[in-house]
Amino acid sequence: MPVILNKIIDEHTRLAVWKIEETEEELFRGLQLKAHELDFIASLNNGKRLLHWLSTRFLLRTMLQTNDYIDSRMDDQGKPYLVNGDYQISFSHSFDYASVMISKDKQVGVDIELVKDKIQKIKNKFLKPAELSGLPEQDNTLALYICWCAKEAIYKWYGKKGLEFKKHIDIYPFVPQDAGVVKTRAVLPEGEVMLDVEYFKVEADYMLGYVAAAL
Repeated sequence: MPVILNKIIDEHTRLAVWKIEETEEELFRGLQLKAHELDFIASLNNGKRLLHWLSTRFLLRTMLQTNDYIDSRMDDQGKPYLVNGDYQISFSHSFDYASVMISKDKQVGVDIELVKDKIQKIKNKFLKPAELSGLPEQDNTLALYICWCAKEAIYKWYGKKGLEFKKHIDIYPFVPQDAGVVKTRAVLPEGEVMLDVEYFKVEADYMLGYVAAAL
């Protein structure tokens, strides 16, 4: 299994990235699946959606280093959780890569994306004018993906519906690099929080952002 990154964030928190090269059959053989999971899988078309679902669960099993059955489900807000585990978890996938983040003492959120120029068409939908003005005027596709991954990671970290990228999450000006930290503000029903979102390029064409913090 090609785990290309295994990052220890602190003693309780880890992040892993995996390049998906296995077939569906190979992934099935490495998982213990119950009836409710098989029913859900049956609703997916064969292809990337199924590979992504299987790969994140396989990577989670690898990170937890257990042969026991792992009951991972989605709550009514769409946030993944462990039924009988003490870890907070977050999943992400994009084309040929999957990522999983786990923590025993923090809420976590991770997002990985294939970098494409098409993000230019939607930048005004998830960034305020003030955020856009702080980005490079030319060749800012990478910067846009840093912003997207940061906001998506915060959305997953919070784990409740109703949080809007443009309305409730602010990215402060930063200098885009292949790896770094962006300062952000999230306006939540519970109050405003300031969050540092770390980001880095995965291989040549993917961007990943993650956040780990108490809520």
